[in-house]
Amino acid sequence: MTDVSQGREEPSSDGVDAIQREWLRERPETPVDSIGVITRIWWIGKLLDDDRRETMLRLGMDAATRDLLSALRRSGEPYRLAAGELAKRLMVSPGAISQRVSRAERDGYVRRVPSAADGRGVLVELTEEGHALIERTVDDLLRHEEDLLSSLSGAQRGQLSDLLRVLLADLTRRAG
Repeated sequence: MTDVSQGREEPSSDGVDAIQREWLRERPETPVDSIGVITRIWWIGKLLDDDRRETMLRLGMDAATRDLLSALRRSGEPYRLAAGELAKRLMVSPGAISQRVSRAERDGYVRRVPSAADGRGVLVELTEEGHALIERTVDDLLRHEEDLLSSLSGAQRGQLSDLLRVLLADLTRRAG
């Protein structure tokens, strides 16, 4: 099928459709609609995870460090956040944040600084070296990811983003 508005060829069937058909044939009473969504998201996730790992290696950084540095950079000046806030933003455990911060601190990308609001609290702050690294890599990564989405029109990207937002919010609520 061709998307006339974009001149793009859309696949008429894929391996996920085959899985749905096979389950429907073998177990006609089993609901199979979810396969078309969840299996595709899962497969896309695996492909994107592999691609991001390769891209980050090419850029000289691992994905966990990029996530940490990106969260700090996006937080705005003075580019510092509490570890708990980082864990929340990155959707990882406090233990994982502690490991990431320790590794990034060892590499000179972040430093721990006392919280001005709470003498006992510690904030994680982006160093000049960490700031320079994320500035060097973010454009390359995002340009590459834009290219990965080039088969979708702007309207399709917006629609997909909206639908995934709804699904993510519901799944997050259920997990909560």
